[in-house]
Amino acid sequence: MKTNIGSILFSAAIVIAAFTFAYAFQHRNKANNSISVTGLGSKDFISDLIVWSGSFSKKNISLKEAYSELDRDRENVKKYLIGKGISDNNIVFSSVSIEKEIDETYDNYGRRLTSTFTGYRLRQNIQLESNEVDKVEEVSREVSELINLGVEFESFSPQYYYTRLAELKIEMIAEATKDANIRAQKIAENAGSRVGKLKKADMGVFQIVAQNSAEEYSWGGSFNTTSKRKTATITVKLDYEVN
Repeated sequence: MKTNIGSILFSAAIVIAAFTFAYAFQHRNKANNSISVTGLGSKDFISDLIVWSGSFSKKNISLKEAYSELDRDRENVKKYLIGKGISDNNIVFSSVSIEKEIDETYDNYGRRLTSTFTGYRLRQNIQLESNEVDKVEEVSREVSELINLGVEFESFSPQYYYTRLAELKIEMIAEATKDANIRAQKIAENAGSRVGKLKKADMGVFQIVAQNSAEEYSWGGSFNTTSKRKTATITVKLDYEVN
């Protein structure tokens, strides 16, 4: 009789222990049961700010004459740009740089033989910053016309920017979050589960590249300024509970 009671108690203990272990294991997995998804937000946009710069110079054996000639070039450049519809307020001239140019001759052994001063090279830069992107872009292509006025002008490539980037970024984060949520719902549905509370959200790298280009993305984030038409992308990683 005592043996039977002992066997019954031992069996009951095993059953209780099994249920207890199963319950603990099930709830442990439930607590750790989550899903991680990454959503993408992407927007195409056109730059609304252009920054264009150029440089012109004059050389003369007389510093005074070089200044006088550069002054005339500056006025010609300014008149030309205003004549193209550029506002005077958008035109910024830098300070004048001065360089003494020397013509040197060397022998066959690389030893300097003579040094002859050939004149002063004066250079001045100009920069335009405007929201009239198309107009300034056209001027930057046609500015070689200044050569006909005797101006030694060098035009640099325009840089393109977007002034409402903060607003655009917020829209893209919302789009990426929505995309991630849809992905999570689909994955959970296929697994016979339901998406629960959001546990964690991390924003990925913000990238701006030229539209329809093979430009490479960077782990630190690309920021294209050479193209007027751009594509911005951002990723968002979300961790959800799964029920």
